[in-house]
Amino acid sequence: MKNLSKSYISAIALVVCSTLTMSCNKPQNDTSETPSKVKESIVSASELTLTPEYKNRLNIYFPVTLSADISHLSDNQQQMLAVLIEASLIMDDLFWKQAFGENKTAFLSRISDPAVKNFADINYGPWDRLNGDKVFLSGEPEKQLGAQFYPADMTKEEFENSNFTDKDGLYSMVRRNDQGKLTAIPYSSYFAEELKSAAQLLRKAATLAEDKSFADYLNLRAEALLTDNYQASDYAWMDMKTNPIELVYGPIETYEDQLFGYRAAFESYVLLKDLAWSERLSKYASYLPELQQGLPVAEKYKAQMPGANADLNAYDVIYYAGHSNAGSKTIAINLPNDEEVQLKKGTRRLQLKNAMQAKFDNILVPISKQLIVPEQRQHITFNAFFANTMFHEVAHGLGIKSVLDSEQTVRQALKEHASALEEGKADILGLYMVQQLLAKGIIDEGMLEDYYVTFMAGIFRSVRFGASSAHGKANMIRFNFFQEYQAFSRREDGFYQVDMQNMSKAIDALSNTILTLQGDGDYNGVAKLVAEKGVIKEQLQQDLDRLTAADIPVDIDFKQGIQTLGLK
Repeated sequence: MKNLSKSYISAIALVVCSTLTMSCNKPQNDTSETPSKVKESIVSASELTLTPEYKNRLNIYFPVTLSADISHLSDNQQQMLAVLIEASLIMDDLFWKQAFGENKTAFLSRISDPAVKNFADINYGPWDRLNGDKVFLSGEPEKQLGAQFYPADMTKEEFENSNFTDKDGLYSMVRRNDQGKLTAIPYSSYFAEELKSAAQLLRKAATLAEDKSFADYLNLRAEALLTDNYQASDYAWMDMKTNPIELVYGPIETYEDQLFGYRAAFESYVLLKDLAWSERLSKYASYLPELQQGLPVAEKYKAQMPGANADLNAYDVIYYAGHSNAGSKTIAINLPNDEEVQLKKGTRRLQLKNAMQAKFDNILVPISKQLIVPEQRQHITFNAFFANTMFHEVAHGLGIKSVLDSEQTVRQALKEHASALEEGKADILGLYMVQQLLAKGIIDEGMLEDYYVTFMAGIFRSVRFGASSAHGKANMIRFNFFQEYQAFSRREDGFYQVDMQNMSKAIDALSNTILTLQGDGDYNGVAKLVAEKGVIKEQLQQDLDRLTAADIPVDIDFKQGIQTLGLK
């Protein structure tokens, strides 16, 4: 059940009082308030307004139109795009219910200021996702760590001490039964009506698909929505190689569950493959087994060999929905998350080139002019930004998926810290891959300094998302770790300079630390690392404030949809 905001409760109380022909704050014989004034008071009480400190933060998102050339697509393929976008709207609605609970239309209707309404729409509720989920609407409660996945009155201790089916499952909502005990309700039951509609749309899209492997995936994904068994469709997704249109769809990432990191949130991406760029990238995934063997960690932590048949492709994204569209926008995808599928098939890495270019041009380059020493700014390049992002996703396939000498996955062992550590692993091992592939001559664009300096500027970009998210914590751990190893220095004039030799040492040291924590399933060790290094310190915050003062956007927001693409 959703939580009622304080302002909404106040409105209800006012209605009750007026129904009893008395005011809650006035004597019974005071009849000065007419029915019309009572109605006016109800509207005023329920209206949501911006907290004073947020008046200068509404412009942190740079607007970007998600358009693409679809003239080469057949009539059937263009019709299919429209159907997939329609299906994506259902994922969007379901994520609102998982993240916030209150009906989107009703919630937004209580905000009269268009700029504030847009900010709430981007954040999928009254909490600023790029500022530690801080409340920005007066009268709204703090965000629950477990979002709407768990009862609002449930404690971690109660959950840990309870024993019920699918307790740590990906695809269920935890609720109380008639006896008040915790129980898990499968998504397919809890969201039955919406998921049936979504499945119908995916099956309709399958009839329009001209690529058989894509049609097979759509049908299997439709079935998964109704059964909560996604593995078969994950395998089918891994087997797709030639489809020009791509869909990532369903309950996928667990970042929204900050209480335990167990429950998956609904999302969707509709994409078009960039064949020319994909051809350039195809060679890298085959080096995963070799790179796994060279990881800077003890042998036992690299014994779980990743699949070597994973592919790597570039896409233009044309629609985001649900979790993927909330707050900061993803620029690369590495899926599936199923550890068994990863070990047998590897993963697929999708680089969202148009979204990446928008962030590079409008955010990363302006940041570098504010914080990177002038003599190193020449090393800020889109190729390096693209590669660092790409190898971050590839690096998710490296390392370890299951705790050593255990049947427990790393995700299960590290609970709410699993996502932050996994993102940190991918970042640091992505740089490790760049080191190795440049040395082997496999990467033949740019020099190592391009990748290191662009990566450093990228930390400043990403850490502005806040330290509450998995990515934000990973960024801060890395920044503070690098600072200890003197991988960079901050000059008196406020500019940062990368030290190439110390950067290489820091990369190896942090890689070893993270891989060891994951392999040992060391929950307490990770909790200590996050507590000590997953924070934004005063000096860095002052430098980030300089970016705000320079009106550099924090992230991008999309104008997107069927009409934007010119579809019918």
